[in-house]
Amino acid sequence: MPVSVLVVDDSAMARKMLIRALPPDWDITVTQVSNGSDALAHYRQGGVDVMFLDLTMPEMDGYQVLATLRSEDLNCLVIVVSADIQEAAQARVRAMGAIAFIKKPVDTERVRAVLKEYGLLV
Repeated sequence: MPVSVLVVDDSAMARKMLIRALPPDWDITVTQVSNGSDALAHYRQGGVDVMFLDLTMPEMDGYQVLATLRSEDLNCLVIVVSADIQEAAQARVRAMGAIAFIKKPVDTERVRAVLKEYGLLV
């Protein structure tokens, strides 16, 4: 059964680059949205196994999405993908429940390593 992946970023180019960085042998279905509000709406409609989440977006940013996921006890693995590589930002998203932080531009090997670490890829 394929893993349901949600890619959340306000930049169409960033979403495209991230999807290209996903392992080609990973059995997934990918959905894309451009803001946090749409991410939560999609999650609530049918569930998401893995969410790749940008931090800086209009309407609802990544921090707000993480806070909502946590407060509503929604359950998915969140991997933050951001150009904001400050240690404080990384610590904050991990404290809010993100399992990993990947800096932009996305590195294919880093994505693969995170997926393997969490048993999402063999």
